[in-house]
Amino acid sequence: MSSSTASPRVAAALPAPYRDRLMGCARRVSFPDGARLFEEGGVADRFWVVRTGNVALDARVPGRPRAVVETVGTGELVGCSWLFAPYRWNLGAEATTPVRADEFDARRVRELMDADPAFGSALGHVVGRVLAHRLSSARIRLLDLYAPHGSGL
Repeated sequence: MSSSTASPRVAAALPAPYRDRLMGCARRVSFPDGARLFEEGGVADRFWVVRTGNVALDARVPGRPRAVVETVGTGELVGCSWLFAPYRWNLGAEATTPVRADEFDARRVRELMDADPAFGSALGHVVGRVLAHRLSSARIRLLDLYAPHGSGL
């Protein structure tokens, strides 16, 4: 089980039958260090669970380099925007090491979720926990980067 400060590990957070159903849709992929998995605003038509390596999630900041809001690793979900219309990435993602991952077709997984409401609820809750963690991490990181020094924020 993950703590409240750690991003939920997808496989560990799902009951075995639902984990098996999800993993039945997986396709193994790899990305070299520096590869962009997706860009903020792009079509969110897939997602990944990291097997090995690290992926930086970043946000565009006008007039500045991309701000890394979190780095995810083994067992963690890369991409949450696939679950919610209009299915556009809210962040960007880049491999910071060589990455091996399980890739999932978002439409296929959404269809499975719709066909089995219990599976859909279980996976939706996991993604919701990941989103809550990512929102908190992004807020803290952006305050660290951009709040005025000594502002108490």
